[in-house]
Amino acid sequence: MISSKYIPIIKIRPIIVGVVFSISLSVHAEDSAQPRDGEIVYAKICGYCHDVGIGPNIKDRQLPPEYIHYIVRRGLRAMPAFPEPYISDEELKQIGRFIY
Repeated sequence: MISSKYIPIIKIRPIIVGVVFSISLSVHAEDSAQPRDGEIVYAKICGYCHDVGIGPNIKDRQLPPEYIHYIVRRGLRAMPAFPEPYISDEELKQIGRFIY
């Protein structure tokens, strides 16, 4: 039996999704006319979860850019989907190249 001191991920997922979308909205609003460098986009959006142990480490795993695009657009498990208004296709390509 799971101890009541642990909050199941299903209960905190809406909170995580809300925080990530809020952060990505503010980042995207900074300069939506220009695509940003993959490392910058990763640091400002992806790194909030993937660099602190919430999401898996994805850097230097040689994940194909197409896979990154697929997962970001559709989501996977606790990771929410990020539609076009939050991150452009060009930025996803740049993140894919940075991660690979």
